[in-house]
Amino acid sequence: MASAFNIITQVAAKSNITDLTSFELAKTLDENDELKHLRDEFFFPKMKTLPHVDFSLVDENSDAIYMCGNSLGLQPKGVKKYIDEQLEKWANMGVFGHMQEPLPWALCDEYAVDGYSKLVGAEKGEVVMMNGLTINLHLMMISFYHPTPERHKILLESKAFPSDHYAVESQIKLRGFNVEDSMVCLEPRSGETCLRTEDIVDYLKKEGKSIAMVMFSGLQYYTGQLYDMKTVTEEAQRQGCIVGWDLAHAVGNVPLKLHEWNVDFACWCTYKYTCSSAGGMAGAFVHSKHATRKDDDRLLGWWSHKFGSRFVMDNKLDLEEGAFGYRVSNPPILLVCPLMAILDVYKKTTMEALREKSLLLTGYLEYLLEYYFGRDSATRTTKAFCDLLTPKNPAERGCQLSLHFSVDMGTVFQELVKRGVACDKRLPDVIRIAPVHLYNNFSDVHRFIAALQASLKVIENGN
Repeated sequence: MASAFNIITQVAAKSNITDLTSFELAKTLDENDELKHLRDEFFFPKMKTLPHVDFSLVDENSDAIYMCGNSLGLQPKGVKKYIDEQLEKWANMGVFGHMQEPLPWALCDEYAVDGYSKLVGAEKGEVVMMNGLTINLHLMMISFYHPTPERHKILLESKAFPSDHYAVESQIKLRGFNVEDSMVCLEPRSGETCLRTEDIVDYLKKEGKSIAMVMFSGLQYYTGQLYDMKTVTEEAQRQGCIVGWDLAHAVGNVPLKLHEWNVDFACWCTYKYTCSSAGGMAGAFVHSKHATRKDDDRLLGWWSHKFGSRFVMDNKLDLEEGAFGYRVSNPPILLVCPLMAILDVYKKTTMEALREKSLLLTGYLEYLLEYYFGRDSATRTTKAFCDLLTPKNPAERGCQLSLHFSVDMGTVFQELVKRGVACDKRLPDVIRIAPVHLYNNFSDVHRFIAALQASLKVIENGN
């Protein structure tokens, strides 16, 4: 694909637009967007429904500037239909709803499996929808982390998400090892914010024989860096390591090929780029090469047992093969409903098409940020500037750009919120901005830039 800047200039030239920073160009890019219809599949918050907005600064009836899909995706309009069907079923037939269409409760999680398998690049039997992300990480690590005195370390990135960090610590302790000896947090080079792939590979080559498990984020929550999962997985397994990935920020964001990459296991939440509601039902992947393994220490429950004999109730486990054998409890139907609604949306496009739009949308955001707020930009319009923590190489990032400002991040955030921008801040000093390919458009990006410009000017004037 041509670079985002080249495409933007081509669209501008074709439309006789000379100013690449104009709102006219943003609207033209929206008109040319082949996925623009997907925005209609979602409820978009209005300025008047957001807290802390200053209505003297915005039109309260306009759409909010929603740039927080990296934290919580917008609600698909189809969710209500699915939930209403199940509430009606519960009201009308009670317990009989467990085996009655649509979405029989005892099997409802399985109805979402095919859709998520496509999103993560999995084959039949490799994906299961269950629990929450950290619970699934624990279930996988209990099964796959088998430390020995010679090979007991778990390798993760230095600024892993806190929940991952805590989960790794607790798993090491459960196995009787010391966190200080067994938990290795790989740091970027001095003066850099992101890990280089070659540095990860070099470390594995040097220390791999002491590492039992590599457990990285597919896409780093703080910096927005997309790791080279294929290369890291290959080298780690070459050294004899088990490889697991936390894909919370990657699923539905970037194309994935977990089976092809030979990943041992992966886990993800679903409430970011797959819009399943706060705390929505999570997913897990177990490669088919592990489908019949029974030499692990997995935690078991009723739903680990094969469905065909599950209700014999003789307490003699007949373990499900593949990912289904890692389930423990029956699924919550009301959490499956949002999964079905967002999968209906994904059926209307492809991850390849979404990725193409994402590269253009995020590239457009980067261009405007650099133009107006770049540290060394000749066209910078404010004394304050921002640096991009996220890699500039589009292949090494997804929808999110992480911004570091030369002025107080908390104050910038407050001013943005006053102007109807939904974004988030992550300590110590990052504001994350994510134009999501499913529902954000180029006008949203342009409006965010205008809100940021106004915010920084207010801060400079001390108002």
